Amino acid sequence: MIEVKGLTKVYPGGIKAVDNISFTVEKNEIYGLLGPNGAGKTTTIKMLTSALKPTSGDAFVNGLNVRTESLEVRKTIGIVPQDLTADEDLTGFENMYMFAQFYRIPRQEAYEQIEGLLDLVELTESKNRYVKGYSGGMRKRLELALGLLHNPEILFLDEPTLGLDVQTRTRMWDYIREIVKKMGVTIILTSHYLEEIDSLADRMSIIDRGKIVITGTSDELKGSLKGDVISVICDTEGEAEALSSYKDGIDQPIIKGNEVRLSVENSDKDLAKIFNFMIERKITPMSINVHKPSLDQVFLKYTGRTIREAEGGEDVRKSAMNLRRMRA
Repeated sequence: MIEVKGLTKVYPGGIKAVDNISFTVEKNEIYGLLGPNGAGKTTTIKMLTSALKPTSGDAFVNGLNVRTESLEVRKTIGIVPQDLTADEDLTGFENMYMFAQFYRIPRQEAYEQIEGLLDLVELTESKNRYVKGYSGGMRKRLELALGLLHNPEILFLDEPTLGLDVQTRTRMWDYIREIVKKMGVTIILTSHYLEEIDSLADRMSIIDRGKIVITGTSDELKGSLKGDVISVICDTEGEAEALSSYKDGIDQPIIKGNEVRLSVENSDKDLAKIFNFMIERKITPMSINVHKPSLDQVFLKYTGRTIREAEGGEDVRKSAMNLRRMRA
């Protein structure tokens, strides 16, 4: 459904937002782009939806070239952007009908489509309420319905749960799964929530600083790390540095301050060896944890930092802006 070849976007001033990325998306697949704010996810979506021209490279959406067939591309896709687009001074139904007119959907067909979508996202009872009175979760559900109004073959979801609480976010995941099941829509989902991509995406790419660093299923990405991960918090950074020199069966120790993460084949066998190594070098462990590889550890391995470190304060600012709009 989507084929991306060497896609690049350079903004004025030489800022390379997207750097030579390539990937494919199959029919009826949920494909995730995981990365922090500023990684290039939204710029990628804008190029694939023909809202932004690539600097170089090619992209084909449903077999259509985004450079030369942009109008045809837009007829086959739906978009749910980060920002809220529904008119707060209209009801949920009025917003849906207004969008139906934009798409020139005949009146009777529009009514049927609207009723079905409002039922799908559980907004039927609230359809005649003004959107300004909707909760944040209700607004996001309305945005989801608006993106599906013209029966698109491909739906782009750009940070669809940004600013929502955990309970509302997980409920949104149920709606997204239901959409794929009932409507057969192919979805590209961008997010910086690890658990969101892990829960929803059939396949995913980790994108950081405009580059795709690894692609695969969640299990494949986690499987790229050896067996178990042993995390040791040392008393000092110097001791952590000393522990990071442990090489017996370790591919590449990761050190962050006074924490060392060691990927091992079998923690039951390797833990005793690591203990002996620490005793010999008089390293004092403050805590030791053993766990299976996670997407957070995959991100750390391939980018050298956690996704929270990559976020900095940007996530907080964006969430706060969205929450203000939702509660206005």
